Amino acid sequence: MPAPDARSPALRQRRRLVLRDAPRQVSRGREFARSALTDWGWGDQDTTEDVLLVVSELVTNANLHAKGCHELLLESGDVLRVEVWDGSGELPRLQTAPRPGVPGGHGLHIVQRLTDDWGAVPHENGKVVWAEFDAERLRTGAARSS
Repeated sequence: MPAPDARSPALRQRRRLVLRDAPRQVSRGREFARSALTDWGWGDQDTTEDVLLVVSELVTNANLHAKGCHELLLESGDVLRVEVWDGSGELPRLQTAPRPGVPGGHGLHIVQRLTDDWGAVPHENGKVVWAEFDAERLRTGAARSS
């Protein structure tokens, strides 16, 4: 059997965690993501922490602003995609300028800074807020390109 071509797309894997009405959603989401990243052999400590911080921010936002997190989905391939499903159809808005030292308003700025792309899509029971990391960047620990 021939060796896989280094340029071929990464093997797609998917993991799903139902969080609707679960206690400690943020810590459960972080542990779920940490386990998936470890199993998939992705990233060094810094990039793993970036993904875990994004998971924390998205799950926290779902709890604070969107009737709770219903589901966390991680999908690997050419990108690592993090999806948080919630119960509110209101799309998130990036606040113009959060004030340093003042709680609130920083979460989506963190997501924007750490990821390669992010957004939100409404669905019939709420929305999905998603964020993507370039898979090669995670695997090698390379810095995010602006």
